Amino acid sequence: MKKYLLSFFALLLPLLNFAQEAQEVGIDQKIDQAFGNATGWFVNAIFYQIDFGGGVKVFWVLFPLIIGATYFTFYFKLINIRGFLTSINIVRGKYDELDHHESLVGAGDSTPGGDAIETIAIEGHDGEVSHFQALTAALSATVGLGNIAGVAIAVSIGGAGATFWMIVAGLLGMASKFVECTLGVKYRDIAEDGTVYGGPMYYLTKGLKSKGFTGLGKILAALFAIFVIGGSFGGGNMFQVNQAFQLVENITGGENSFLHGYGWAFGLVMAVLVGIVIIGGIKKIAKVTDKIVPFMVVIYVAASLFVIFANYNMIGDAFVQIFNGAFSPEGVAGGAIGVLVQGFRRAAFSNEAGVGSASIAHSAVKTKYAASEGMVALLEPFIDTVVVCTMTALVLIITGNVTSANAGLNDAQAILLTSGAFESAISWFPYVLTVAVVLFAFSTMISWSYYGFQGWAYLFGRSKKMEYTYKVIFCVFVIIGAAASLGSVIGFSDAMIFAMMVPNMVGLVILAPKVRDELKKYMNAIKARKA
Repeated sequence: MKKYLLSFFALLLPLLNFAQEAQEVGIDQKIDQAFGNATGWFVNAIFYQIDFGGGVKVFWVLFPLIIGATYFTFYFKLINIRGFLTSINIVRGKYDELDHHESLVGAGDSTPGGDAIETIAIEGHDGEVSHFQALTAALSATVGLGNIAGVAIAVSIGGAGATFWMIVAGLLGMASKFVECTLGVKYRDIAEDGTVYGGPMYYLTKGLKSKGFTGLGKILAALFAIFVIGGSFGGGNMFQVNQAFQLVENITGGENSFLHGYGWAFGLVMAVLVGIVIIGGIKKIAKVTDKIVPFMVVIYVAASLFVIFANYNMIGDAFVQIFNGAFSPEGVAGGAIGVLVQGFRRAAFSNEAGVGSASIAHSAVKTKYAASEGMVALLEPFIDTVVVCTMTALVLIITGNVTSANAGLNDAQAILLTSGAFESAISWFPYVLTVAVVLFAFSTMISWSYYGFQGWAYLFGRSKKMEYTYKVIFCVFVIIGAAASLGSVIGFSDAMIFAMMVPNMVGLVILAPKVRDELKKYMNAIKARKA
């Protein structure tokens, strides 16, 4: 391990020199432009917009995400509603003893997508983290800047009515999360030392093999692994630290800040902190996220409620705006369809239901029933979108920050818009929000490092050499992300994250009957326990 740490620090000196030069002479912008020219075709393909006329353009990736979520909602007979209380009870530990009973499990398999089709558990190794830790690890990757900046942009473009459709999309997305995370546990690999390897790479390979689609499964799994690695370096890393630095720089004086021009230093500190955590694997990541995520969510929701109730006389009017705007919008570009699209878009981009990323974290859970973790996972879109995003929207609506003039804001500017909305009721809250954003960014980075590593291990093997190679590269990208203005790289990474949806959704639809069997098995176990 010392050898890899020395290699990491050996990379730092030339990297820091490059970061300083990039900020001084704009080398990063030249690189960004060249990169954009080379990868623009891919970004345009993934984020191609279908023009419906009247100013309404819809990203095609929204269709499989929303249609798939709606299909799973009805296929599993409203599992997102009727399974809600059961999910909470699982997180509370009410059914933990079920995992100590004998159950049908497969043999351990230490090879990526090996011959053992089902690997729920092996003797002595049932997983690495608790239901609660798996939930917080996955939430840490989704609850973040999108809930603060993205919602501000959505309601600025789509009006208050976008909030309603955001909630609807969040509720539907709960079903997609249930399906993908159940499959993540059912088809995971558990190495002899107890380390879990899971996610779409494994249920695409093994699950589709069980259905007779061996070749298709291998191709889709390899594509997913490539996309998740790219997404981890960009959207799950560079974008996060870049936006966090911009907010910290702004709150400390903007161009007059002592940090101005020293993004690399901020990135270096974050890289060291991230490196310390991710070297310990999912257990260390989960120990950090199970403390950070509840703290962040409670602080943010509490502040939102304070702003809302401080303006209690406007609450009724806010809900009137939301419902009227959802069904009879006035003065909003694109009319009703435009409002619906903005709400659905923000929900899909925020909770990533159907993208497959969360199943990687959930696959590490200690359980012998795959559906138990699927039930836990359906809480994610509810917390991320229905609770946190809705709170943000209500604060913006009540404080009067929903105007079309803000529709063209980028993420960093939108965070400041949200910060200003909170500041109108809590003068010192921008400082708290800045800390929250840094924590959001940090928790997102450590979780996405795990996602990317799982894809890396699937493609390049599970040796310690491969593991530390990925983690060193990941930490290097933290520094680059804070120091540079790599817009095209971030755009390419976002495209890779949503490209993950393509192979993942194919697998989810084909394997839905397998999930239904797992749900039946688990619900029967709960009924037998109660009897």
